[in-house]
Amino acid sequence: MRVLGIETSCDETGVAVYDTALAGSAGLRAHAVYSQIALHAEYGGVVPELASRDHVRKLLPLVRQTLAEAGLSTADLDGVAYTAGPGLVGALLVGAGTARALAWALEVPAVAVHHMEGHLLAPLMEDDPPEPPFVALLVSGGHTQLVAVDAIGRYRLLGETLDDAAGEAFDKTAKLMGLPYPGGPQLAALAEQGTPGAFRFARPMTDRPGLDFSFSGLKTQVLLAWQQSDRSPQTRADIARGFEDAVVDTLAIKCGRALDAAGCDTLVVAGGVGANKRLRARLQAMCAQRGGRACFPRPALCTDNGAMIAFAGALRLEAGQREDAQVRVTPRWDMAALPAV
Repeated sequence: MRVLGIETSCDETGVAVYDTALAGSAGLRAHAVYSQIALHAEYGGVVPELASRDHVRKLLPLVRQTLAEAGLSTADLDGVAYTAGPGLVGALLVGAGTARALAWALEVPAVAVHHMEGHLLAPLMEDDPPEPPFVALLVSGGHTQLVAVDAIGRYRLLGETLDDAAGEAFDKTAKLMGLPYPGGPQLAALAEQGTPGAFRFARPMTDRPGLDFSFSGLKTQVLLAWQQSDRSPQTRADIARGFEDAVVDTLAIKCGRALDAAGCDTLVVAGGVGANKRLRARLQAMCAQRGGRACFPRPALCTDNGAMIAFAGALRLEAGQREDAQVRVTPRWDMAALPAV
C-alpha cells in the first residue's frame, strides 16, 4: 500500500508517503515538515488558534510537494492516515478534515492514528527494525512515558511523568536562563560547552522504587542555582550541562528498571528528546552492557512528522482497520485503548 500520512497535532505540519512494498528505510518515499517555530516565538509558546490557521495555509501545498518528491499523484495512493489525537483540537481537525476529504474524493480508506503510537513505531521504519516484545521510552515536549510493547497495538503503561515532561522541562529551564524559544535544543547545544560536574542536580525519584518521573523539582533547582550564580556565559553552560546530565541519568536509570520489569533487553526510544546526543549515547551503552540494544529513529523523525503517521497508518490499514466518513478527533486519548494490529 502507498499511504499518505498527515500530522497536524500541534505546531508542525508533516506530510509523508510510505510504501509497504519497499523494505526498511526505503519504504519512506518522501516526507516534508513545516515548523511554526517562527510564528510562535514572539509569544514564547504555541498559540492554538494561530497553529490551526497556519496548518490550513500550509497543509495542501505540503501534500502537493511531498507527492511530487515521491514521483506520485493522488491517483497512486491506496490510503490516507492522519493524526486524530492527542493534541490541540483545532489543529487536529485541520488534518483530519483534509485527510477524510482526500480519502472520500479518491475512494480509498482512511485511518486515524494515535500520535504517540506514531512516535513509538517510528524506529521500526529503519533498517533492521526491532521485533516486539520491547520497552519503549516516549520522551517529548508533552509526554514522558515508559511502555511495554507486547505486540503492535498491545501496550502497557509502566510509568509516566507526574508533572513536566522531559522536553517541557528542557524548554522551561532554557527560558528561565534567558535562552530564546524554543529553548530545549539550544540548552542541549549549550551543555556541550559546559564542564561536567561543575553543577550537580538531583536525579528525581530514582531513590525509591517505581517507574514514574518528575522533573518540576529539578527545574526549580536549576532556577535557584542560576539566580545565585554570577550568570556568566560559562556558568550558564555549566548549569545547562548539569541539568542535561540529571535528565539523562534519570531517564537511563528508569529505562534500566523498566527493562528488568518487562524481562527484555530491547529499548525503543522515540520523541523529540530522543534526538539528544548524550541521551542516545547513554542508552546505547546501557543496553549494550546488558547484551541488548537501543533503537532510535533517525534524528529528523524524532520530532513530529508525517512519516511516523504514514507508517503507523499503513500497518493498521493493512490489518483491515478503517474509519467511517465522519471527521473525529480525540484530543485526549489513552494509547492502551487502541485495538491490536
